Amino acid sequence: MRVINNMKNFIAALVVLGSATGVQAQSPAVIMDRAVKGYTDMRSMSADFQQTITNPLTGTTSVSRGVLLRKAPSLLSITFSSPRGDKVVSDGSTMWVYLPSSAPNQVMKLPASGNSSMGMVDPGGLFLSSPSSRYEITAGGNATVGGRKTLVVNLVPKQSNNAFSKAKVWVDASSNTIRQFEVVDANGLTRRVTISNVKSNPTIAASSFRFTPPKGARIIEN
Repeated sequence: MRVINNMKNFIAALVVLGSATGVQAQSPAVIMDRAVKGYTDMRSMSADFQQTITNPLTGTTSVSRGVLLRKAPSLLSITFSSPRGDKVVSDGSTMWVYLPSSAPNQVMKLPASGNSSMGMVDPGGLFLSSPSSRYEITAGGNATVGGRKTLVVNLVPKQSNNAFSKAKVWVDASSNTIRQFEVVDANGLTRRVTISNVKSNPTIAASSFRFTPPKGARIIEN
């Protein structure tokens, strides 16, 4: 269960590009729709991310960093530089979750499709899937993230959502890139993810989406 909960951290890394059309004069719903279109149209991407998790129940804050590689429709690689060694890989048929920082000598083996866990690591299942029908969408003002002007959009699920009770998305005002997002769960746990060095449609080696469990690791299938 601890490993499954830790998987929620990986939504931090799965942020995608929107189209290159300006969004300054658009409504919050239209801004999200443009981000969705960019996600659907993009064939591959790479990005750096930093995730900050704040737990109000324990009064603790943790920061993780890493690199995301993604290739449509179902190839994914998330490599953490901190905590170093943690990794999530989807090779198209299997999703491998290796978190030695919290579950040493253990690997989770999950279906890459047809599994609810995949929704936790794919933004298409988080808030880039039919956002207008799934969420109440309101404007959250303007902000600067990483030197870029962004428009802030607030999302509140119309129905009960186990992933989060509310979310905030910072969309680049020029490129529609999602530069930052924040999700808050029912217990107040807050995850803020900042994205940088985003590259659209790079060439990514097939080997990036392969994973071999460490020798002697316990493999848990679900």
